[in-house]
Amino acid sequence: MRLIFMGYQTWGHRVLEALLTSEHEVPLVITHPASDHAYESIWDDSVADLAAKHDIPVLERRYANDEEVAELLRELSPGLLVSSDWRTWVAPHIYGLAKHGAINIHDALLPRYGGFAPLNWALINGEREVGVTVHFMNESFDLGDIVLQRRVPVGDDDTVTDLFHKTIELFAPMTLEAIDLIHSGRTDWVKQDPAQATFFHKRSAEDSRISWTSPARDIANLVRAQADPYPNAFAYYNGERIRVLSASVSRLRLGGTPGRVFRPDGKGVAIVCGPGARGGTEYGVILERIRTDDGREHRATDFFRTMGGYVT
Repeated sequence: MRLIFMGYQTWGHRVLEALLTSEHEVPLVITHPASDHAYESIWDDSVADLAAKHDIPVLERRYANDEEVAELLRELSPGLLVSSDWRTWVAPHIYGLAKHGAINIHDALLPRYGGFAPLNWALINGEREVGVTVHFMNESFDLGDIVLQRRVPVGDDDTVTDLFHKTIELFAPMTLEAIDLIHSGRTDWVKQDPAQATFFHKRSAEDSRISWTSPARDIANLVRAQADPYPNAFAYYNGERIRVLSASVSRLRLGGTPGRVFRPDGKGVAIVCGPGARGGTEYGVILERIRTDDGREHRATDFFRTMGGYVT
C-alpha cells in the first residue's frame, strides 16, 4: 500500500523504520520542526533524518492542513495516512484524501488519556496498566475507531521511563498489523465512547512541583512519573531547589504540618504530607535520593543533616 507518514520524535522514528522495511511504499514524510520544549527533546530520534537517509521528500509543518499538503496528497493518491506522535489536529479534508483515511498510534488505552504525555499522567494517577492504541482519525482528537489495542501492566517500581521502553516496542508491530487488517477489507472496528474519554494537556515545569498537602502515594507516583530523563519532581529546602529522584511511602502515619522534615526512615528521610496530616491520619513520604541544581546527587540522609525545617 502507498502510505504517507506523519510523525515526530522516537515514536515516529520507530514507526517509520518499520514502514521502510516493509513491503509498503512511503513517497512522502511530514514531520514537525525541531523543538526545545523539555518533553520534545528527550526521546528525539529524528524522523526527518531517517527520511532523508532513504531519499524520501520531507515536509516540516506544525500543522498539516494547508493547500500544499492537500495538493501533494491528491498527486500521490495514498491508500492511508499513518501518524505517530503527530502533535496537532489533522483536518478531515486532509486525511479524507487517502483511500482508507488515517490511523494514529498513541501510547494510551483510549478513550482515556488522549492528548499529551499519557504515560506521565497515567503514572501520576496510579494506573495499574497502560498501553498502546492504533485508531482512525476523525473530527475529534484521539477519538476515532480503534483498530488495535494492547495493554501493559504497571509494576510497583516502574518509572515513566520503564513504561516508555515497554510501550515503544509495541509501536512498530502494531502499526504493521493494523495496516494489514485495513488492507484486508476489514471494517468492524471498535467505537470509542466519548463519555469515557479523558484528554490531558502538555506538561510544564509547574506540573512537577510537589504539593506537600497531597497524599504520600500521590507524591511518590509523581516522582516515578518524572524520573530521568524527564524533568524531575521538585521542591525547595532553605531556598534551594531540590529534585526528587526516588521516594516511597512510610510504614507509619505521621502527624504535623505538611512539608515538615520529620525523621530518618529506612533508606531516606520522612516528610509529613497529606490533606489530613494535622490530624495524624496520613502516611509520610520518604525522600530517598535527590539532586541539587549543581547536578550533584545526594542520599536524602546525607542532604538533610538535621531534622526539622520544611520543604516547600
